[in-house]
Amino acid sequence: MTRPISTVLFDLDGTLLDSIRLIFDSYHHSLATHGLPARSDDEWLAGIGTPLRVQFGDWAHDPILFEALIGTYRDFNISNHDARVTGYPGVFETVTEIKRRGFRTGLVTSKQKAGAERGLRFLKLDGLMDVVIAADDVVNPKPHPEPLLMASKRLGTDPTATVYVGDSVHDMRSGRAAGMTTAAALWGPFSREDLSPTRPDYWLERPADLLRVIGGG
Repeated sequence: MTRPISTVLFDLDGTLLDSIRLIFDSYHHSLATHGLPARSDDEWLAGIGTPLRVQFGDWAHDPILFEALIGTYRDFNISNHDARVTGYPGVFETVTEIKRRGFRTGLVTSKQKAGAERGLRFLKLDGLMDVVIAADDVVNPKPHPEPLLMASKRLGTDPTATVYVGDSVHDMRSGRAAGMTTAAALWGPFSREDLSPTRPDYWLERPADLLRVIGGG
């Protein structure tokens, strides 16, 4: 049975942090550095929301190259992070208001923990998240429900009283599989048409729309 919402969980890239151009450029840089054929933004976009080990999966048969691609990506991404990302307008104010209303909050991302925490610090949201679940915390990343269920367990909250806010089909499928309410962020890189097959419970045109979904105050 669905309960009144008590907990709000967020994805990071494309939901709280506008880092999509940096992500594309990190992939392009990694392939170019290792002399591999380029892939388009659209090809990389399809996998955004999944871990690097999934995105670079076509090269997993060559463990040395596979690890080198991931390492090159991370080095470029970290080196350029703060200069090339921004927070989406209204995100900080919305998360602050959610905390003021007494909701539990958390971040559930396919990034590694160090990158996730850096993104939160950049957004000045690191003190506003009660739990952070990253790719290195789980065996089965999104779209599997494990990351979201782990967040719920650590918070001691009911998944059916939780809303997960994300921008990708992987977010929506993970939230649905975890038994949570799903809210699709339309300010990220994916359109309503892209996300419609996952049948989100709510569509958010801007971050503040989430406040009407959760109520409270």
